[in-house]
Amino acid sequence: MAALLDGGSVHETLQRTVDLAVKTIPGCEHAGVSVVHHRKIATPAATDSLPLRVDAIQYEVGEGPCLDAIAESQTFKTDDLTDEVRWPGFSARAHEETGVTSMLAFRLFARGHTLGALNLYSKAKAAFGDDADEIGALFAALAATALASAQTEEGLHVALRSRDVIGQAKGILMERHRITDNEAFEMLKRASQRLNVRLAGVAEEVARTGESPATDR
Repeated sequence: MAALLDGGSVHETLQRTVDLAVKTIPGCEHAGVSVVHHRKIATPAATDSLPLRVDAIQYEVGEGPCLDAIAESQTFKTDDLTDEVRWPGFSARAHEETGVTSMLAFRLFARGHTLGALNLYSKAKAAFGDDADEIGALFAALAATALASAQTEEGLHVALRSRDVIGQAKGILMERHRITDNEAFEMLKRASQRLNVRLAGVAEEVARTGESPATDR
């Protein structure tokens, strides 16, 4: 499980998580990760197409173990979707369309925030025993830590890149219009507001074209 903390991008971390889940957690045949981003939930990583299909049903009907794990901050398990009454709109349909019978969903929680859920699937009935609960809980805790670190590192890279691009754009405007650093920044900010585009996006366009923002020409 230590391999979960090997680093890498968010995508690499998520894919490593689902691949290792199948190898590490007893009973797990397929795995996927649901991630919360801007209050929307999606499945950016899965071992194969089956978790994607199951999760798509959950998102469509608005119920299922993955969604409950995220919303209620708990672990949810079902031994037999054909006999599951907690999610009537999801259970029978998921089994009929994918063959999945057992599911186990762990909340991914780190640094005071729910990041998403680790979802495990099996076509066998009652596939996840106590050992899967215990190992899976530890695995999910490590996976959440790895994901939080990857998101932080990726955010820093984006912030640094944005800062560099804004610096380039200001330099172009200062040279072109013979204005100060602050005046160049204000020009970018006004264009951002008028165009309803991120400041970094306006700066990228200036850096790419060497031209002033469209609204200030």
